[in-house]
Amino acid sequence: MGAVSTSLIEEARTVFRDLGYDVTDEGDELRAERKWRTVYVTAADPDEANTHGRLRCFVARADRATIVRDQLLDLEPDYDWAVITIDEDESRVLHPSADILPAP
Repeated sequence: MGAVSTSLIEEARTVFRDLGYDVTDEGDELRAERKWRTVYVTAADPDEANTHGRLRCFVARADRATIVRDQLLDLEPDYDWAVITIDEDESRVLHPSADILPAP
C-alpha cells in the first residue's frame, strides 16, 4: 500500500488550530476565527478563489508558493492576504511587502 497524503486544506486546518483558531468548513475552503479576526483559507489558485472577506490565506506546497504569491501580486485583490507553504511537518508564511497591502 502506498503512502497516504494529507490534503493541503486538512494540513492548513491543523496549522490554524495549532495557532488557536476555531476552524470550520466553508464549502471548499475553511473559515478560521480567533478574537476579532476571520481568515478564509483556501488551496485554490488565486484567480479561482472566492473574494469575500478581508483576510485570505492561500495554502500551497513549497514548489508552488512563490507562484501563488506572484499571482496575487499581479491580481492586486481588495483583501489582505498571505500564502502558507506547507511541506511535511513544516509551514512558512509568505506575506506581500508592506507597500503592497491595501490601506484599512
